[in-house]
Amino acid sequence: MTKEKIVRSDEEWRRQLSDAAFRVTRRAGTERPFTCDNFPKCAGVFRCVCCGGELFDAAAKFDSGTGWPSFFEPIREDAVAEREDRSLFRRRTEILCERCDAHLGHVFPDGPGPTGLRYCINGVALEFEARAESSG
Repeated sequence: MTKEKIVRSDEEWRRQLSDAAFRVTRRAGTERPFTCDNFPKCAGVFRCVCCGGELFDAAAKFDSGTGWPSFFEPIREDAVAEREDRSLFRRRTEILCERCDAHLGHVFPDGPGPTGLRYCINGVALEFEARAESSG
C-alpha cells in the first residue's frame, strides 16, 4: 500500500511551524544539542511535527549523551526514509519523514542493541503523544 505524500508550500509550512521547526524540517537545519530533548519519560509515540505521522515509539528512545533525542529503531520500517547526505564534507545518512519529507536528523551505526543504530533526531521535528499504560 502506497501512502499519499503530504505536500505544502513553504508559506503553508511557515504558518504551521515555529521558526526553528521550519528551519530544521523544511531546510535541513540542525538545532543546538541539549536544547530540545525534554520529552516526558513515559509510554507514548513520537510524531512528525509537520504531518503528525508516527515515527518512533518511546520504548526505542535512549540517552546517547549527544544532546539530541536518540532512538534505536523507527516505529515501523516504512515510517522514515533515508537519503545520502554529503553536506559538511562527510557522508551521512539523512532521515526523513516518509509522509511529508521533513528532515528529522541522521542515523549512525553506533547505537545500542538490538539494532546497533542511533537515529539522532532534532527535537523540534518531533511531537510527543503520551499513551496510558495498559493494566493487562
